[in-house]
Amino acid sequence: MIVTKKALPRRTFLKGMGVAAALPFLDAMVPALTAMPAGTSVDRLVFTFIPMGANMAKWTPPGEGKLDALSPILDSLLPFRDQLTILTNLELAKAYGPTGADHATSNSTFLSCAPAKVTEGSDYYLATTADQIAAKQLGKDTRLPSLELGTDLIAQVGHCDDGLACAYQNNLSWSSPTIPLPTEADPRTVFERLFGEGGTAGQRSADARRNRSILDAVTQDIARLKLQVDRADQVQVSNYFDTVREVERRIQKAEAEAAESPEAPDRPSSILPALWRDHVKLMFDLQVLAFQADVTRVITFQLARETSSRTYPEIGVPDAHHPTSHHRDKPEQLEKLAKINTYHMSLYAYFLEKLRATPDGDGSLLDHGIYMLGSGMGNPDVHDHRNLPALVAGGGNGKLKGGRHIRYTERTPMANLHLTLLDKVGVKLDSFGDSVGKIPELMEPISL
Repeated sequence: MIVTKKALPRRTFLKGMGVAAALPFLDAMVPALTAMPAGTSVDRLVFTFIPMGANMAKWTPPGEGKLDALSPILDSLLPFRDQLTILTNLELAKAYGPTGADHATSNSTFLSCAPAKVTEGSDYYLATTADQIAAKQLGKDTRLPSLELGTDLIAQVGHCDDGLACAYQNNLSWSSPTIPLPTEADPRTVFERLFGEGGTAGQRSADARRNRSILDAVTQDIARLKLQVDRADQVQVSNYFDTVREVERRIQKAEAEAAESPEAPDRPSSILPALWRDHVKLMFDLQVLAFQADVTRVITFQLARETSSRTYPEIGVPDAHHPTSHHRDKPEQLEKLAKINTYHMSLYAYFLEKLRATPDGDGSLLDHGIYMLGSGMGNPDVHDHRNLPALVAGGGNGKLKGGRHIRYTERTPMANLHLTLLDKVGVKLDSFGDSVGKIPELMEPISL
């Protein structure tokens, strides 16, 4: 038999004026007469940060071992229970500092598991964070080694929290002990990093204001590509670029609404959707697109910021988040905090569903990634850093098994979890931060 089919390179881009659109994984990228190997899919790792802890009584599932039931706060994650692990009684011991700047250290220690140098100046010093250790290996073959995302436009510099520089509270990711990586909250900027190439940012923004799609420059290339692949890949390509256009349309809609606002002349150049939940969903959708096109394999996402004063009238909590977190054990305040936590987790469920619905090789993005969510605080009323909210979702390319609740009787370093997740994506270290070992239950999945 003579086989003439040639595999499409995995790193194929459709390029036009100011555009470099990577493709999702297609059957046409598998060489003819070869079965798709189990390891075709790449490792991916996402850390999502939630601020100011949680109402832990309503966060923590009952029992331990097999995850038979979820807690009220986590109930929206029920559809993903089989790929979900909850960890109880993790601690960030290095977040306790001499100044009492617990909000800054909750953020800075979450991925570093290291103490922050006490300074209000630019001589800050922390550690390379877990995501960046992963990015040094997983990012070798991607256009962007990592993405650092958030939902808050951060303008604060200098001193932010009791003797600590704002860099500690502003940035989750540090590429070295002295280099924090800025968080990006503007969906337009993220979209252009994923799909833009050439020209200036001003030129691309001008095109956007004329309601032009960034994909207009590659429309003919998309049509030609469809003629070269089979029916299944044609559907995959169509669905992928339809999603890209829909995300772009929602960004343009937010920009148009902002331009029509009476306050528009005073608005910053970065324009966010009017509703926070729409902003969060856009940022999650951009993460899915980034993985689908293999633009990056490592992402951090600051869902909201420590000391956030955001209110949530849409769920019946018109009070600011930070004051609400200081509940003083009052039932009505604890209930409001639980509502905020539940709302945040419902948005995370949106992300997991998008991942599950997005094909990737012989499974989905949810099957082939590791998605960790947690906070640097446990009980926010007393600013403690023990019994932290923490969970891991996803199949990790067959290396993770969910459906369990790991409940430690003694405080266990969160660094153990980071060390374990790094191992799962192929980064082998003897230790990380203040770790004392890996998590056995995740290293050797139990039979449930």
